[in-house]
Amino acid sequence: MPFRILAIAPTAFYNDYGCHVRIQGQLLGLQARGHEVRLVTYPVGRNAPGLDIRRAPGWGMRELAVGSSRIKVALDAALGPTALAQAIRFRPDLIYAYLHEGALIGWVLARLLGRPLAFDYQGSLTAEMTAHGFLKPNSLWRGPLTRLEHWLDARGQAVLASTEHARAALTARGVPASRIHLLPDAVDPDRFRPQPPDPALQAHLGLDPGIPTLVYLGLLAPYQGIDLLLQALARVERSWQGLIMGFPHEARYRAMAESLGIGPRLRFTGAIPYAQAPRYLALGDLALAPKLATSEGSGKLLPYMSMALPIVATDTPAHRQYLGDLGLYAPPQPAALARAIEEALAHLPELSSVGRALRARVLARYTWDHTAGQMERIFRAVL
Repeated sequence: MPFRILAIAPTAFYNDYGCHVRIQGQLLGLQARGHEVRLVTYPVGRNAPGLDIRRAPGWGMRELAVGSSRIKVALDAALGPTALAQAIRFRPDLIYAYLHEGALIGWVLARLLGRPLAFDYQGSLTAEMTAHGFLKPNSLWRGPLTRLEHWLDARGQAVLASTEHARAALTARGVPASRIHLLPDAVDPDRFRPQPPDPALQAHLGLDPGIPTLVYLGLLAPYQGIDLLLQALARVERSWQGLIMGFPHEARYRAMAESLGIGPRLRFTGAIPYAQAPRYLALGDLALAPKLATSEGSGKLLPYMSMALPIVATDTPAHRQYLGDLGLYAPPQPAALARAIEEALAHLPELSSVGRALRARVLARYTWDHTAGQMERIFRAVL
């Protein structure tokens, strides 16, 4: 039987980055299986076609920076009553909460309405706040926030974790193992499929078709490893050119690349619409995944994998979960990452078989239909 799901996402949905891609992919996948979904979210962000989105009041707000900020406390305070009003009208069978702020709002609604709560755990709240520089490691708020986070971890009748590392962390905090379900990120392999490079786009970006192109697609921030990546690229002696796609802080990293002497070899595109991402990734010969944060997943690997691109990645649990023994790993140090990139550039022709194997791995494990099927089984058991 189909069921009605009220999803709560305390974020500026939709923007083109991993968390939002996961939300969109999951909810559209559930709808494709006949379930009715309504999403309650912040007042800012683009509407995603095909989703029933209801927004909290925004008092004229037009945009919101990525990451932790004080304004989000006010937005969460507005999101709670909006979610309650929608729950009363929508009469959901289940509340599905994203992020810890969503889990707090969802727990209150679940108690009031007598409905079960499922929680999509995407990483540690306090670790993210620290990575974004919003919370100092020695802050007096760290202890209370950590206790609140751990309490929220266990509120859901089902907790959906994106990585094995996250599942282990939840278990270590006392969340019953029977409630934790591994639900990795996914990708649409029909959209992200191997294709020849677009010569017009290549020319527009000033890329030389005779030089190997390195590609990165994602947020531009220290915890994503962008500082590490630029320092490593400055040490790579083989011929290369790079395409850095993402936001924010584009100007900062452009200046950093110039100071390192690699500015002329890099193209910074800014934000790329997700629908256009395959065209841009098709220009690449080698994908880069330098992420440092270990408390989160790394869904950006999946478009690379689905495009059959070989991948040089920092050696983290999330990267190993997705790539297995097909990843080209390096410790998170500039010299080590540079050596891994050099080695990959030296063997690009042989790595085409690795790229094909990565796409086969996506088709077997990481499609949104596969994800929605897992969610359906989890929710049915909870209900």
